[in-house]
Amino acid sequence: MGSDWDAEKATPPKSAKDWDGPQDEANPQNWSLTKRLYHSLIPTSIAFLCPFGSSVYTPGHMEVMSDFAVNREVALLPFVFYLLGLSFGPVLAAPLSETYGRKLVYLSALPISAAFTLGAGFSEGIASLIVCRFFAGLFSSPGLSIGTGTLSDIWPPEKRAVPMAMFISMVQVGPALGPLIGGYVTIEMSWRWTQWVILFGMAFVLGLTLGMKETYKAVILSRRAKALGIEGPDLPQANKTRIETIKFFATKTIVRPLHMLCTEVIVTLFDLYVAFNFGLLNAFFAAFSWVFQNVYGFGLGSTGLTYLGQLVGTIVGLCIMLYISVVKWPRDLEALKREGGSKLPPEHRLLIAKIGAPLLPASLFFFGWTARPSVHWIAPVIAEGLFGCGNLLIFTTASLYLTDCYGAKYGASAWSSNTFLRYLFAFIFPLFAVQMYEGLGTGWATSLLGFCSLALVPIPFAFDRYGAKLRSNTAYPSGE
Repeated sequence: MGSDWDAEKATPPKSAKDWDGPQDEANPQNWSLTKRLYHSLIPTSIAFLCPFGSSVYTPGHMEVMSDFAVNREVALLPFVFYLLGLSFGPVLAAPLSETYGRKLVYLSALPISAAFTLGAGFSEGIASLIVCRFFAGLFSSPGLSIGTGTLSDIWPPEKRAVPMAMFISMVQVGPALGPLIGGYVTIEMSWRWTQWVILFGMAFVLGLTLGMKETYKAVILSRRAKALGIEGPDLPQANKTRIETIKFFATKTIVRPLHMLCTEVIVTLFDLYVAFNFGLLNAFFAAFSWVFQNVYGFGLGSTGLTYLGQLVGTIVGLCIMLYISVVKWPRDLEALKREGGSKLPPEHRLLIAKIGAPLLPASLFFFGWTARPSVHWIAPVIAEGLFGCGNLLIFTTASLYLTDCYGAKYGASAWSSNTFLRYLFAFIFPLFAVQMYEGLGTGWATSLLGFCSLALVPIPFAFDRYGAKLRSNTAYPSGE
């Protein structure tokens, strides 16, 4: 039991430090296609559900204002505190999953998140609603943060592009559909049903997770070693005292990501770029409702439909990403091999960002100066689509480029800093978005954001030129 080894089929291995050959059946990358697709559905569903849980609340905040007799800014706090919870959740998720396995993190965190979501739905005051939403976000995010690691466990590098693309795109599809579903649920039922919708989704994901097998290599091999009484892999926390273990976790989850954020130019600039875009994305969930209701007189349900523009843009971005990943990059690699090379440099990934970067400021200026009664409402919706497309392309590039630059050893820390900063910005931006639109008007408020976005456009182009030099001077080499 738990060894993933059939003693009747073959002689047990003498060591469990590595797989027993390339065809080892315990290796998740050797599972059947059906089994790998099933296990890929779990993190992909979580990637949809967790961000969906943030935005689905926003259409109901007007009812919350009425029910709890609070102003708009206070009624939006349950939305932004959920995002704040998402920023802190990944701190321990990755090292815990690398010590105790992916499945344990999924099965321990999601039920706690579900319990706090239940509490949010039954809240009788704004304070309890804010607290429950914060902890619901906090405990839903570990499953989100280890999703890419789970997919890397299951799929070999040459087959990883499509599942990774689906996972990353769900991070934007979820919040794009949240206001649409939340709007109609609030109209037909009440704001409390926005929380029940999240619970229905969690029940589905937890049902999938119950049938999950462990995917993390070191944990699988450690269990095999224990079952067979043989030498196992060297786990990072093995033979450490309690103080040493705490120091190890603190270094990996807090000190190193923050140090990389402050000292590594690649990490600093890409983290700021992605964080700014995520801040905008979540600010729009508050601001766009104001724009379409005040400029075009849309109702709650109709306003939710406008977010389909972002959804379409995300799908277009996904298609661009898949074409480059599945068609262009393999061709480039074959051409490189014919010239004697073996591996495309990380800067090759920046093509996706160079396509997406100009779309972001263009979409903001387009939205700002077409969202007016004299212009048909489809124009700002198209602008939303351009933003969704550009945002996905930048986000994808950050994930791939940081992983390639810092490798398996430091890539997780680089991405951890990115996750923390982007959800911190997502927490901050909605707090001032509506006030800014009321004070400056739609045109100049969006243009101000557009000028900020325009200043960030050179980042992928600069890394394309200077990235190799920056990587050669890093304190965190990829080792590859």
